Amino acid sequence: MTFRAPVRDLAFALKTVGHSALMAQAFPDLDEDTVLAVLEAAGAFTESELAPLNRKGDTEGAKYANGKVTAAPGFAAAYQAFVAGGWNALSSDPEYGGQGLTGALGLAVFEMVHASNMAFGLCPMLTQGAIEALALHGTERQKRLVLPKLVSGEWTGTMNLTEPQAGSDLAAVATRAEPDGKGGYRLHGQKIYITWGDHDAADNICHLVLARLPDAPPGVKGISLFLATKRLVDDAGNLGDPNDLRAGSIEHKLGIHGSPTCVMLFEGAQAELVGELNNGIAHMFVMMNAARLQVGVQGVAIAERAFQQALAFAQERKQGRAAWAPDGAIYGHPDVRRSLLLMKAKIEAARAICLSTGVLNDVARLAVDEAARAVAKARAELFTPIAKAWSTDIGVEVASMGVQIHGGMGFIEETGAAQHYRDARIAPIYEGTNGIQAIDLVGRKAPMENGAVVDALAAEMHETANALSGTPGLETVGARLEAGVAALERATDWILANKGPNALSGATPYLKLAGDVVGGWMLGLQALALVGATDDWSASKAALARVYSAQILAQAPGLAEGVMEGAGDYEAVSAHALGG
Repeated sequence: MTFRAPVRDLAFALKTVGHSALMAQAFPDLDEDTVLAVLEAAGAFTESELAPLNRKGDTEGAKYANGKVTAAPGFAAAYQAFVAGGWNALSSDPEYGGQGLTGALGLAVFEMVHASNMAFGLCPMLTQGAIEALALHGTERQKRLVLPKLVSGEWTGTMNLTEPQAGSDLAAVATRAEPDGKGGYRLHGQKIYITWGDHDAADNICHLVLARLPDAPPGVKGISLFLATKRLVDDAGNLGDPNDLRAGSIEHKLGIHGSPTCVMLFEGAQAELVGELNNGIAHMFVMMNAARLQVGVQGVAIAERAFQQALAFAQERKQGRAAWAPDGAIYGHPDVRRSLLLMKAKIEAARAICLSTGVLNDVARLAVDEAARAVAKARAELFTPIAKAWSTDIGVEVASMGVQIHGGMGFIEETGAAQHYRDARIAPIYEGTNGIQAIDLVGRKAPMENGAVVDALAAEMHETANALSGTPGLETVGARLEAGVAALERATDWILANKGPNALSGATPYLKLAGDVVGGWMLGLQALALVGATDDWSASKAALARVYSAQILAQAPGLAEGVMEGAGDYEAVSAHALGG
């Protein structure tokens, strides 16, 4: 099944989450026609260059031999075409060779990249995070020699955190950084799960590595961030000898086979400090937060790809007597139709949440008014764990529904539906598991300003619910959104009043509740934006908002009860009892 870039849906989503207002204020030369032209060009590239490689990347994958990794067939050439087209530099600072477009527009482009070929998209995705980290915390030498190469895409970037004993618990990082007596460092240790840690698609690879000096304090306060390149770089920017680092192997994974996931061995590798000593976690969080939002976009992307394939199959597959299809196509069966509309509604809700977070990040960086920047920054921080976790859960749910719509054929690899499910399953795990995102939401983000950030969001959602309730055809959406916002407010009050295991036990259902309600709000805003339009595409937005409100928002009060149940039974029941 061919991939169709969802250009119209992306352009509409950008507009309804405030991208047009941002452009008018901070990007006066970037009008809506230009945005559409960028999206159309990106869509054409992803459809023609990346999508055809997706299946081959899954079946043949990246290869490891003699300490080196070879990208999946066609990936290296596609990467060079990606770089030549300027797509890697889209949202980066012009000072370093970027095009200086909005971060939100960059996210929209990357959704199409990930949807067409998720395994491919991971390579430039991590490079984007490395660019942000070095732009904020890099030395002048790093900004002069390394950053322009990353922005252009001539070199790629990686993030080296995880070790066999240190996954989510970065305090256990043991990789050593020893001063070399010349102002630099030598790295010794092993990192695992390093995405695109080695490959043959670019001239150099820039590894951002967490490590600790021999005299560093224990725990996360003793971790520093270092830059180690695959090939050494002299002061003129020329590539020199290979560094003392290598891939020890690549992992054999459930999905994303075209993305080489490496075990990286640092065997005295030359490295430079990034930022301040013993402040590496804070510096790396710049890259991690960028990656978390990008991974949320991956969830939207893989859901879009799975939906497109399921929709096409449903229109072709004939089974039984379909209520709304004289030819027997299963798209005419009410439950299949319900499933497809719910898939689409979830995709559009997740897309709007991710792009809204991108716009908020842009406003926090570019708004003239300091107060507006602060408000945008706080809401972006609130939305980031929701965008990452809720959207990647949606990716898995929609991909699973896509397999279900295919029936038995969905369980057969040849149809390709199973690949989307396998690829989607990693996204709730990497860049901070979704459980960790939920802990972040209840422990740090919801309590910001004593809950005032959530209160301000709830007030806006109440206003939208009132507008929907007064709009013919959208009254039920308004009523269910109002009930959903009230449920979120009750759950938030309870979270703020409870700490420790009680709050943590409700963290995951709280994040789902927040995502469900914010997603319903976004769909409500989209429906309101098209009131009066009569074409099929516009009318479908109101239908999606109604379906979502009935199937998802209606469950919000029950989810709130789950949040507020507390930790009693979770704490009391032993593993022995569960094991029988």
